[in-house]
Amino acid sequence: MPKMKTKSSCKKRFKITASGRVKAGQAGKRHGMIKRSNKFIRKARGTTVLSKPDEKIIKKMMPYGD
Repeated sequence: MPKMKTKSSCKKRFKITASGRVKAGQAGKRHGMIKRSNKFIRKARGTTVLSKPDEKIIKKMMPYGD
């Protein structure tokens, strides 16, 4: 049986934590900062853990949990 392929887009954007959750960068900070509140910009720092339904989608594309 051949190996399954990992989606290249997923391995660039997501990481699997030790407990099996999916970590991703925060959305909404690429452009248009002038219309966003300071509170939003502060809260969107760093990374976030995806919700369970989103995790299921990503994990299907990353069969070996890269």
